[in-house]
Amino acid sequence: MATHLTNVVIDANDMTALSGFWSTAIGWPVSYADNDEVCLEPPGDGPGIELVFLTAPEPKTGKNRAHLDLASSSLEEQAEIVARLVSLGARHVDIGQGDVPFVVLADPEGNEFCVLEPRDIYRDTGRIAAIVLDTPEPAVLAPFWSAASGWPVVVAKDAYASLRSDEGGPYLELLRTTDRKTVKNRVHLDVAPHLDDSQAAEVSRLESLGAVKIDVGQKNARWEVMADPQGNEFCVLTPR
Repeated sequence: MATHLTNVVIDANDMTALSGFWSTAIGWPVSYADNDEVCLEPPGDGPGIELVFLTAPEPKTGKNRAHLDLASSSLEEQAEIVARLVSLGARHVDIGQGDVPFVVLADPEGNEFCVLEPRDIYRDTGRIAAIVLDTPEPAVLAPFWSAASGWPVVVAKDAYASLRSDEGGPYLELLRTTDRKTVKNRVHLDVAPHLDDSQAAEVSRLESLGAVKIDVGQKNARWEVMADPQGNEFCVLTPR
């Protein structure tokens, strides 16, 4: 039995406008859109993690506990990316990062993300270098997310842990934070069983690893909403 990471999901007050920003920002086309969601599909090979935008009426409050890091191949390209994103509606934000080589921006709805300086480790990830999740104990949480995503742990330290699919693509990085989680994450991950596996069995497996079922108002949804052992929401979809 196993689940695999399928989506990064972003709550939006205007999912059409926000998905349009991100589609232009990273060059991912819209693969599906209806009244409930908009999906962006990555080009090329790799594990095929999609960005999915859902409508959420509540406003964003506080710093997100999950964000995207964007890659660059040179300092000149980093500056060009930042300037282009600002022209599309992003803005510079201060989250206490201090004097760092990466640039912290917020998208038009205030979701933080980073444009990284060139780093060898991200040279083959595509535009999204990493999906980053803030958590109190990265090394402790890493085995759970390896079991949930199907991605092996490549680094596990007190300050951060990294996972990556054997197929390449972006990293999943757990970054230590001392901030207390107080609200539902506006950015979360979706995992799904493979076609020959059972959703119910996978939910039970993840419960045995420390996840819990939670109610965020999903009612009779086809997916199961859960929280990881450190409280971060995620969804277990139907097999695919």
